[in-house]
Amino acid sequence: MPNLERQLPPALAILHELAADLQWSWNHSGDALWHQLNPAVWESTGNPVSVLQFTSNQRLQQLAQDQGFLTHLARLVDERRRYLDEPGWYQRHYTQATSPGPLKGIAYFSMEFGVCDALPLYAGGLGILAGDYMKTASDLGVPLVGVGLLYQEGYFRQSFDEQGWQEQTYLFNDPGSLPLTPLLDKDGSWLDVTTSFLCRDVLFRVWVAQVGRVKLYLLDSNHPCNQPRDRGITSQLYGGGTELRLVQEIALGIGGWRLLEQLGLEIDICHLNEGHAAFATLERIRAHCVKHKVDFWQALWATRSGNLFTTHTPVAAGFDRYPESLLHRYAGEAALEMGVTMEDILALGRANPKDDSEAFNMAYLAMRTCAHSNGVSELHGQVSQRIFQPLFPRWPERQVPLGYVTNGVHIPSWAADETDTLWSEVFGPHPWQDDRVFQHPEQWQAVSDHRLWQLTSNSRARLVEYARQRYRRQWRHESNQLDCSLPNVHPLDPNILTLGFARRFAEYKRPDLLLHDPDRLARLLCNSRYPVQLLVAGKAHPADEQGKAKLQRWQEFMQREDVAKHLVFIEDYDITLARYLVQGVDVWINNPRRPWEACGTSGMKVLANGGLNLSSLDGWWAEAYTPDCGWALGDGGEYGPEQDAADAEQLYQLLEQQIAPCFYTRDAEDIPHQWLQRIRTSMAQLTPRFSTNRMLQDYLERYYLPAARQYQQRLANQGALARELRQWEQHLARHWHEIHLGKLIITEKAGTCFAEVQVYLGGIAPETVAIEVIADPVAGHGAECIALELAYPLTGAVNAYHYQGSLPLYRPISDWSLRAIARHPQAQVPAENPLICWAD
Repeated sequence: MPNLERQLPPALAILHELAADLQWSWNHSGDALWHQLNPAVWESTGNPVSVLQFTSNQRLQQLAQDQGFLTHLARLVDERRRYLDEPGWYQRHYTQATSPGPLKGIAYFSMEFGVCDALPLYAGGLGILAGDYMKTASDLGVPLVGVGLLYQEGYFRQSFDEQGWQEQTYLFNDPGSLPLTPLLDKDGSWLDVTTSFLCRDVLFRVWVAQVGRVKLYLLDSNHPCNQPRDRGITSQLYGGGTELRLVQEIALGIGGWRLLEQLGLEIDICHLNEGHAAFATLERIRAHCVKHKVDFWQALWATRSGNLFTTHTPVAAGFDRYPESLLHRYAGEAALEMGVTMEDILALGRANPKDDSEAFNMAYLAMRTCAHSNGVSELHGQVSQRIFQPLFPRWPERQVPLGYVTNGVHIPSWAADETDTLWSEVFGPHPWQDDRVFQHPEQWQAVSDHRLWQLTSNSRARLVEYARQRYRRQWRHESNQLDCSLPNVHPLDPNILTLGFARRFAEYKRPDLLLHDPDRLARLLCNSRYPVQLLVAGKAHPADEQGKAKLQRWQEFMQREDVAKHLVFIEDYDITLARYLVQGVDVWINNPRRPWEACGTSGMKVLANGGLNLSSLDGWWAEAYTPDCGWALGDGGEYGPEQDAADAEQLYQLLEQQIAPCFYTRDAEDIPHQWLQRIRTSMAQLTPRFSTNRMLQDYLERYYLPAARQYQQRLANQGALARELRQWEQHLARHWHEIHLGKLIITEKAGTCFAEVQVYLGGIAPETVAIEVIADPVAGHGAECIALELAYPLTGAVNAYHYQGSLPLYRPISDWSLRAIARHPQAQVPAENPLICWAD
């Protein structure tokens, strides 16, 4: 129960339970009820807990006698109980009969979670994705729990000074007014988790947020038994310096896994949403050592198969790195508890384990302790293979063991009410709680142009009204004390082409590309035949002076009188503003410098609402774009700042010559049929494909279910397989240098290309090594890898064999190279063993 939970009239007591379940953040059937309780508080906070705390007893007593209110309340309670009790999509598709066993549980670790603005524990896209993922797990009934930190301040709130320079304000997150409840232990006390820092114990209180069917556990260092400095560990999201960041990541990983152990949860899959939480894999190893009385390395082999690392970083410089001295200071005790040296731990976080000068890299730790890793779009998967190549020296970049699952968005969170109604009309009630929308996209053809046009027009009008409200609020707190009057300007028009640009203001996202030629942009906006309006939002990191300067450019441009009615910068970009923007804009603009946008999900959010995308061919748009559903910027190449002028020119031309004319080409009834056909195609083909429904199903099929089976196999029979794999690894490491590969002989006979080679294995058994010939991709041919078969032992030699195999005729002999790699049917190679030997 929240700290400030009050006594309610018996007829309304269930409101506490409804307020504590964050399902209200995406199921908006209860919005009218919370609004009826206290309109001012609901509109200001969007937080049912605050609504209950600030509503008078008299008002509560009135509503307890209001039959209409009670009927609405009863309907919400019944709807929620049905949602919680009925088997979800996962239960219907993956029953207890799944062989060799069901997926017991997934622990999803993330530094931030953006479920809703009433729980402000997010800074940007990483957190919003984590929040969407939790909601989708709830909708589909996937057995998942989230693990994060409860920040006392969270991320900053944005405003601007008179010079247009960003200012930051940090607000206190009062847990008693958040939709959270303390997690109680079996004896009724508040459950806490202990970790050790600097030779002392630090306690973390545990809060729980109910996200529909799933729980989000949050660790809070503001425990009365802690020293003052330690109470500030969870003071601020991404605040403080390097030292605090490391301590927070230890708290999340080690403290988070200890919590799961204390709760007795059966977890197959530990999913790291970025490398911040990689210490969880070390704590999982330590717990396994204690429980099964094995050493660190066998525990690593046992647990690694159940760990998944998702990287969102498009450049190696973005990874968290820490100096050796800090690791010794804060993780030395943990190393001793795991029965290894600090040097062993440091080696896991270095590309070269023996290089004492190399900083400890959290992403490298994640890669080395997770058997499975992925990027967040097809392009990002390829980029990540290049980034992590140092961990797999002598392996081809394309074989670096890192796949991809393209991100998605939780459609019910971002779809307008009217949009949600339309989706339900096309596919039936609650279409995103199963996979109906994937099966019959052609049903969109039955939706008339009139209906689609009415939908987008209404959404645009709502956005304009909301933007005007936010603009008025900004004006009030920016005006000086001598003149508080509102400007005599009513910006925006609900009937003209509306563009949206809302991003984190980082250099690689090129947030001021539209301002490359300010006069050209002004002419575009003020075109009398094809008028355009633009809504801009976004924050720069507090330490990013370059990003702040780009924000200031927009503030200065807004002062031009000719664009005053066509342009609004809405400060303090948050989930609420994002929802209105993605529901109401006609075109979403995104122009990052390829390949720096790992995925980018903002543009996905407009799909369900009938918005179209104009984006660089980067991230998700590189795999989504087709000419009939949006517009592409650039040619798909990788360039530096020297390309910005050309890209800005193309951006202006697309808006002036294609997008605006298409929007304003109407029939006699003022209907833009060509525009609406693009919308129909985009909604039908892209919305399901870039939803978290598809994303979570991809994770289940590609990673969770196979990894859970591998993990369970390694635990079986007192960990016999894990012990075998450790021995296999040790044996190969001792004898790998003894492998000698003879000359590869390739001959063509009777229309067949035949390869043969003599291999001397020294002390290595032939079944533990694979002999392969591989060819790089060249014009006309893709990459190929062919395993040669052991034909017979060589006479007069010890442990030496003749290998042979057939090769395709269409490739020249010079394409092929010979190598030996580690082999075990139950190991992930090279993720778990990167040994490789190439023929001279």
